[in-house]
Amino acid sequence: MNVEPHDLPHEFPEYAAAILRLRAGDEHFAALFEKYDKVTNELRNIEEHDVPISDVLFEDMKKQRLILKDALYQILRGQTVP
Repeated sequence: MNVEPHDLPHEFPEYAAAILRLRAGDEHFAALFEKYDKVTNELRNIEEHDVPISDVLFEDMKKQRLILKDALYQILRGQTVP
């Protein structure tokens, strides 16, 4: 199965430097990033290996990823991109 990448630097390449900087220097951002990365990896594993999962749980995980992505994007938007 062809699975699209959803890692944060791929989603927001224009913020790649800010992502690195915030992961190293902002505990809140780093915690959100880790949660986002964990959910993304779980979803990728489910999709790549055709793991049986209920549609409701799968959609809930995707919604969780979207909520985290939105929170991370709001923080990134507040950063100055060099």
